[in-house]
Amino acid sequence: MNEGEARAAEAHGGEGPLRLRDVLGPGLITGASDDDPSGIATYAQAGARFGFELGWTLLLTYPLMVVIQAISARIGRTTGRGIAGNLRRHSPAWVLQGTAALLCLANTINIGADLGAMAEAMRLLIHPLPAWVWVILFGVICASAQILVHYLRYVRLLRWLTLSLAAYFAVLFTLHIHWPDVLKGLLWPRLSLEPQLWQMVVALFGTTISPYLLFWQASMEVEDTRANAQRQPLLRRPRQGPSALARIRLDTLIGMGLSNLVGLAILVTTAATVRHGGMHDIRSAAQAALALRPLAGDFAFALFALGIVGTGLLAVPVLAGSAAYALGEARGWPVGLAKPLHKARAFYASIAVMTLIGAAANALGLNPISALVWAAVVNGVVAVPVMALVMQMARNREVMGKFTISLPWLVLGWLATALMALAAGAMVVTALLGGG
Repeated sequence: MNEGEARAAEAHGGEGPLRLRDVLGPGLITGASDDDPSGIATYAQAGARFGFELGWTLLLTYPLMVVIQAISARIGRTTGRGIAGNLRRHSPAWVLQGTAALLCLANTINIGADLGAMAEAMRLLIHPLPAWVWVILFGVICASAQILVHYLRYVRLLRWLTLSLAAYFAVLFTLHIHWPDVLKGLLWPRLSLEPQLWQMVVALFGTTISPYLLFWQASMEVEDTRANAQRQPLLRRPRQGPSALARIRLDTLIGMGLSNLVGLAILVTTAATVRHGGMHDIRSAAQAALALRPLAGDFAFALFALGIVGTGLLAVPVLAGSAAYALGEARGWPVGLAKPLHKARAFYASIAVMTLIGAAANALGLNPISALVWAAVVNGVVAVPVMALVMQMARNREVMGKFTISLPWLVLGWLATALMALAAGAMVVTALLGGG
């Protein structure tokens, strides 16, 4: 945007002429990062066990994801602070510190599981190197990129990495799919009292709505106000509100739509191949890729495995970054990927430490399946109170000024929170009873 365009934007109260790359930012990256290797494993397991029958869960979670993510982004864009930064100002200290600690724990476990899945995928493609070499290499790449690459270049890199999700759509074109069965699974829910089915529904809910996504998208909106002089927090520049909130809605609709379409593509792929071939138990993303090879051919196998690596390179930095934002804002540190290293040492150190702890856990023999189970449980525990706090903030005029959410958004947001509470409760009970 040149100086003349900037003045015109300010005069009209908007963000200026928006190109597609201006619209697709935090929401797109957040949605794409939701399809991390642990999520891929969950979708693959759903397809292998139940075929097309659970496609409806991805249709149901889409509007709920859009609402809760857009509300989180709205908080960041309106206040100029992330979720933890607002909790610091408007919630008791124990709520803030407890939430930040649990988020860091869950994200570190998830980082370890994702790095392990990426390493196993690379071992399937390139046999000679041991898995621990890939784990350390990917951990160093993910941490270094966030610390050393300028924020605007880094955001462009993350946008390009979202293209790795195209691998899962490409795999579909190599297969014969009976689309009427897919449509039936989307529109006609299979409801029964079978415990395994409901355990899978819980897992699908848990992998699509995760607390780190809320922290990340809100923080990215804050970063955009710092990196772009024309985008100011709406409490300071309320005239930017209509265009800013319209952009957030469109960005989030597209980002969450991409997330759920990729999840559906993975579910359909494994249902049409792995389940059809008689294999009903998939426990990791790498196992799903390997199971495809004799059923769909080397090309589909390679695409699926490369997709695991690409999504991991996107998701691991988002996991580490969202936890670092939460921890930094909770502790009162200077935070932000747009800040130079010497001005936010603790923030960048926390990114490096969490990423390298995840890598070290793999090198020391972390069980990736157990890690995924516990990451899901901790995420489920953290998600519900975080979502409740986000909903309370979004209706609080002290926080949001005149940009509080409307009644329809309030109803959908609390509905998403209630459904996640049910899913989290069932997830915890399942884990404690050893249901896996």
